[in-house]
Amino acid sequence: MEFLNELQTAAFWVGLWQIILINIVLSGDNAVVIALAARSLPRRQQTQAVFWGAGAAVVLRIVLTIVAVELLKWPWLKLIGAALLLGIAVKLLIPEGGGDDGIESSDNLWAAIKIILIADLVMSLDNVIAVAAASRGSLTLLILGLAISIPLVVFGATMLMKLMERWPIIITIGAALLGWVAGEMAATDPAVKGWVEANAAYLDWVAPAVGVVVVVVVGKWLAARAEAGRRETVDLGEASETKVPH
Repeated sequence: MEFLNELQTAAFWVGLWQIILINIVLSGDNAVVIALAARSLPRRQQTQAVFWGAGAAVVLRIVLTIVAVELLKWPWLKLIGAALLLGIAVKLLIPEGGGDDGIESSDNLWAAIKIILIADLVMSLDNVIAVAAASRGSLTLLILGLAISIPLVVFGATMLMKLMERWPIIITIGAALLGWVAGEMAATDPAVKGWVEANAAYLDWVAPAVGVVVVVVVGKWLAARAEAGRRETVDLGEASETKVPH
């Protein structure tokens, strides 16, 4: 009965879409790692490796996120999580150098599954923190959101990456969403929640809005600096090449 009541609330559906979008934006690299880990297998075994590797990753991610949800009930940990989430969101807006360096592959099915599981575990800290915050303590929301979004990311990895390349606004929206969730986390930490409710109830919406602004402004500024640095490096390289006598 409690489950049905939860399904009828707007907060549940907003939270569900938040979890799905967060996973789509943050799990792109995980999906690429899964594809790379299985690339040396025969085609039939590639499908098996992705299926079992992704399935194990879903279970592991759910367990880790449930643990994170419980930890976030402790005083001060939401504030720490909010700071981490802001850092993750800002980093999302900074272009990274691509490449497959360090990604192993295997021609053995079980070895490939192990690589997928370990790689997903190592790369999932950002997902775990973000989804734990977006679930707002709802186990139903948490499990349903992860169960829908992780397979979507894994099996639609190529399409999702192309969509993000074609419409970078998706990345910006995802980063802004993380900033909003970080602000919500900070304002609802058990250590400050009572004071906020008694003296500054407006922080329930001001803090998330500030989180969005901080992420977008800082992220875009750092991205512009990184791009300027890359262009300067390229220009210096081209200038040094023109000075070399032939």
